[in-house]
Amino acid sequence: MKIKSLLSTLLIAAPLSVAAHNLEVDGTLHAVKINKVGELLLDQDKIKYQSWNTEQMLGKVRVIQAIAGRSAAKEMNAPLMAAITAADFPENSYQTTTIINQDDALWGTGSFVKSSAEDSKKEFPWSSMVLDTDGLAAAAWQLEEKSSAIIVQDKSGQILFVKEGALSEAEISTVLTLIRENLEG
Repeated sequence: MKIKSLLSTLLIAAPLSVAAHNLEVDGTLHAVKINKVGELLLDQDKIKYQSWNTEQMLGKVRVIQAIAGRSAAKEMNAPLMAAITAADFPENSYQTTTIINQDDALWGTGSFVKSSAEDSKKEFPWSSMVLDTDGLAAAAWQLEEKSSAIIVQDKSGQILFVKEGALSEAEISTVLTLIRENLEG
């Protein structure tokens, strides 16, 4: 009886880590092509848009931050983004790509999401930013709504790490280590 009670307590206390996404370590991202709006480009001080697809992410070690178009989702993994900025990885072999799901924004805030993305691009011009107005990436990868997903991939596109939700300090350390190891390899 005590064992059943202890087991029940452990099961209730343990967080459920059911992955909603369909991404797996050692796998690759399901192909996505975004023609409507797409990647933000900075031309002098003006923002332009171009079509974007997942194949464009090959050739560099990459952290992909796929976020809902909500400030809470953006803040969820801000500590990781700050750590990556502080690490100052070489631009010729590392890239962060942020994919913003504008379809998962609070009703009536779409224009604010777009202007926030444009402001972020101006602040971090070396970052790759994609505005996904129809949520194509989130749908293809079966990502949770109102959340943030972090995906690390190597130069060939192999997934090295994936998690939805806020990363712990240990997970941030793991991501930074994976980047460093794959930059060397």
